[in-house]
Amino acid sequence: MAELLKNIYNDLFFQRLGESIEKVVPAFEKEKFTKEIFNKGWAEKELKQRMRHVTLTLHSQLSSDYKENIKVLLELIPVLLDDGFKKDGLEFIFLPDYVEVFGQDDFETSMFAIKEITQFVTCEFAIRPFIIEHQIAVISHLYNWSNHPNEDVRRLASEGCRPRLPWSVALPYLKKNPITILPILDNLKNDPSEYVRRSVANSLNDIAKDNPQIVVKLAKRWKGKTEQTDKLIKHACRSLLKEGNPELMELFGFGSIAEVGIENFEIATPQVKIGDYLNFAFNLANKSEQKSLLRLEYGLYFKKANGSLSKKVFKISEKEYEGKTTSLISRKQSFKLITTRKFHLGEHRIALIINGKELESYSFELIN
Repeated sequence: MAELLKNIYNDLFFQRLGESIEKVVPAFEKEKFTKEIFNKGWAEKELKQRMRHVTLTLHSQLSSDYKENIKVLLELIPVLLDDGFKKDGLEFIFLPDYVEVFGQDDFETSMFAIKEITQFVTCEFAIRPFIIEHQIAVISHLYNWSNHPNEDVRRLASEGCRPRLPWSVALPYLKKNPITILPILDNLKNDPSEYVRRSVANSLNDIAKDNPQIVVKLAKRWKGKTEQTDKLIKHACRSLLKEGNPELMELFGFGSIAEVGIENFEIATPQVKIGDYLNFAFNLANKSEQKSLLRLEYGLYFKKANGSLSKKVFKISEKEYEGKTTSLISRKQSFKLITTRKFHLGEHRIALIINGKELESYSFELIN
């Protein structure tokens, strides 16, 4: 069985951490710190609860002066690196959490701390409460950071203001109207770091879920400028392409399917046991004399508890098919139990999708 992620916080980690802190704060009581960490409720705490507990326990040994404590934490980072800790370790997420918890009343110190700490461990979660409380001021900082020489700071400029950042609080105002963050994304669209450009794409994908036309317009304006930007906008538009957005289908060269046909569609497993696979195959016939750029997907209609069906789209391929050719395509879809989806017995359906156009659907049964 895989080790639980929350167990990144263990005896050895806190022993090493205490030794590093002691080099910056000689009066630090590392034995007391460790004892208070592993209190009687520790075992039941999940990852984020443990992270917050580390934040509060550390604070109990620091001063009442927030500015002084930030100075200590910033001095600690190079010591941690010298002591063999790795950059971007999830266990150090308590550092930005400290800023989030104790820094709301000292905006400028907190912005400086976030800019520095994110170069060691991401501050994408910690900055969001500041955006909610001080939107204009924080976005101004983020825009300035989009020109920073460090790629982690530039990535934070994009990632921190994603309207729908996973595992974090949403930003309702930016979901409704993201116009204030568009200059940041525009500034980063040709960033030399793919790490940064991917963040821009993910931010745009977030925006597309609430404001699709903004992303469509940006894609039209940016496409064809550079190879890197083309790749970025393709990734940014992934949700809209799955929805079959006709403007984007045309923009990316997915044309008419009038001379494309599906032949001999067959579900090899019309009854699928939970834990097994749905197997299906078909022939894709390009009847045109010319090559055709085709985006092949299938929509799986999962049965819900109330008997209705919920569609999820899965990609098969995206490539050119030679004219006057027939290609055999087969796929399988797992129905193994997963934590993110509950399966319900009974009739499900599957439909092929070509260049955003959904074809006839076919049924199969999920059984025990």
